[in-house]
Amino acid sequence: MVHNFNAGPSILPAEVFKQASEAILNFNGTGLSILEIGHRTNLFQPVLDEAVSLTKELMQLNADKEVLFLHGGASTQFMQVPMNLLPQDGTAVYLDGGVWGSKAIKEAKHFGNVVVAGSSKDKNYTYIQRDWQLPETAAYFHYTTNNTVEGTQMHFVPDVPFPLVADMSSDIMSRVMDFNQFDLIYAGAQKNVGAAGVNMVIVDKKCLGKTGRTIPTMLDYQQHISNGSMLNTPPVFAIYVCMLTLRWLKAQGGVPAIEKRNNEKATLLYNTLDALPLFRPTVVKEDRSLMNVIFVMDDPEAEKEFLDTCKKEGIVGIKGHRSVGGFRASLYNALPLSSVQVLTEVMRHFADRKG
Repeated sequence: MVHNFNAGPSILPAEVFKQASEAILNFNGTGLSILEIGHRTNLFQPVLDEAVSLTKELMQLNADKEVLFLHGGASTQFMQVPMNLLPQDGTAVYLDGGVWGSKAIKEAKHFGNVVVAGSSKDKNYTYIQRDWQLPETAAYFHYTTNNTVEGTQMHFVPDVPFPLVADMSSDIMSRVMDFNQFDLIYAGAQKNVGAAGVNMVIVDKKCLGKTGRTIPTMLDYQQHISNGSMLNTPPVFAIYVCMLTLRWLKAQGGVPAIEKRNNEKATLLYNTLDALPLFRPTVVKEDRSLMNVIFVMDDPEAEKEFLDTCKKEGIVGIKGHRSVGGFRASLYNALPLSSVQVLTEVMRHFADRKG
């Protein structure tokens, strides 16, 4: 058995793989593949409608929130968000919590003034900076809820006097939150809600149309809302996989149930790391991510040996990001507790062998 700890694209439920593979050959008994059905037909529209409906239900969204399924991943949103929300003479506030936050800041500067309220770069992004310097007014406050590369997570929602924008690519629907607190949420699907190639955007209609700039049609959220995520040919198969994954999440008991399971997985792994001096978690305890667990070993040769040991045991995807090194175990929604139990057992045996 393979235990998939990849950071993304990552593990999805086995039943989703089965249903998606069957649909490639014969979608809903039509004799057609999901890959060849028309997107503006009564075959695909129910798929998109159900994906939107499940998103609203699972996140308990109010009537002002629109759910879009757009092309690409979260990186596209780094420029699409300020293009739609930041007036030309306006100011946006960003929190620099890691690689993805810093990339978002870079793109936002093309569209207006950017104030970096806080950054944890001084300690290699191993903590969340809380001493923020905020301007008097701003178009929005942007932050990354979970930093996939560095392994930090915001365990609170910022209390700021501006509209909230969040990149939730690596922890969306992994824990209970009041999602209505946010004016805009975006997430690449390929971690918790589907396959690579589609981006989920939840946006409050009231925050749009205020920039004073002409927005290219394909990048205008209002145009996508008006056209029901079908301004052009949508990523049909990726949306279908999202719909199946959201169905699975609902069947598990929704976000509250999956949060409980995610907490169990993270607690087991962090307790094991803290008990074994051979391994060293890099993030301060209060900011540790429940989705991406980062740890290192002080001996490079031991790291290589441990990676080889994991490979032999069917544990894949735990090599750390190239900018951080060490190891990264991603504990996304579909990862079973049994896989974490296997990893921790291997860690204990390896530590015993190393004395």
